[in-house]
Amino acid sequence: MSSAIELRAVEKWFGDVQVIKGIDLAIEEGEFVIFVGPSGCGKSTLLRMIAGLEEVSRGQVIVGGRDATAEPPSKRGLAMVFQSYALYPHMNVRENMGFSLKTAGRPKAEIAQMVDEAARALRLEEYLDRRPKELSGGQRQRVAIGRSIVRDPTAFLFDEPLSNLDAALRVEMRYEIAKLHQTLDATMIYVTHDQVEAMTLADRIVVLQGGVIEQVGRPRELYERPANLFVAQFIGSPKMNILPCTTEAGEVVVDGRSTGLKTQSAAAHLGVRPEAIRTVPTAAEAHCSGRVDVREYLGADTFVLVDCGAAGKVNLRLTGDADPAPGTEMHLAFDPERVHLFDAAGQATNSG
Repeated sequence: MSSAIELRAVEKWFGDVQVIKGIDLAIEEGEFVIFVGPSGCGKSTLLRMIAGLEEVSRGQVIVGGRDATAEPPSKRGLAMVFQSYALYPHMNVRENMGFSLKTAGRPKAEIAQMVDEAARALRLEEYLDRRPKELSGGQRQRVAIGRSIVRDPTAFLFDEPLSNLDAALRVEMRYEIAKLHQTLDATMIYVTHDQVEAMTLADRIVVLQGGVIEQVGRPRELYERPANLFVAQFIGSPKMNILPCTTEAGEVVVDGRSTGLKTQSAAAHLGVRPEAIRTVPTAAEAHCSGRVDVREYLGADTFVLVDCGAAGKVNLRLTGDADPAPGTEMHLAFDPERVHLFDAAGQATNSG
């Protein structure tokens, strides 16, 4: 499989400030890749560099096997979908979707065919004669995506396209975009700060922080085998519990208590997800103990925050019918197969 887009040692400087710090990444034909990370990590800047909307300070952007680093956006064969729909209010949906083809001088019959095909893919056929003001936010976003589809680009670039929608519409549009990717089998690069979007849509996720890639992998890989503390706590909701620990005679020790977990490395942090913790009857069977601080009932699940003193506050996932009162003592045991260990620098040493 050939790479649709490749970044080679890409850097971006704004004056004396370096915001992208040497990115190497290959995105394959037909792959759905999502850039995720906290605000200011460089994900939108990186997308704009691929699109040609930001100049590359150093390195190369390869599109379809050719060096596109110095090419203007119009020559790259890429289609960008922004947060704002940027639809022409005086044009109907059909005219908005076909406008770029019309300005390119394509025949009317060809434009009509391509618009009709895109409308079918996006279920917009019944709205083709409506103007943007007559559409919902989700419908307008589908029109903006349709405008990109008709251009038959090398890849689609999405810059937080769902951030302006309410929660229910975001869920609906996630489904629409997932189905669209299956239908078109097109290369897609998508920027979001929402890890739920990343986990549900991506073939691979690129986790960025401070202008560097922390980890690249499939959603399950990042969730189950995070490379470092940052990824461990960024991916997953609620986030992974991180407890201070030491190692003594090859065993992991939490709050002065041997956990029975074996390690060959010098672990400084123990990570465990809420669903990898169970309650046990006695402290002798537990890895840590504490008292219920807060509980959150979410229907099918109840999340319970247990104050374990020096070990910190530990969040565990229970069934929805669990209702421990605040102050209740709980003894917690970790699934040894799903414990993650990290060294003092925050790098994974060995994981379950």
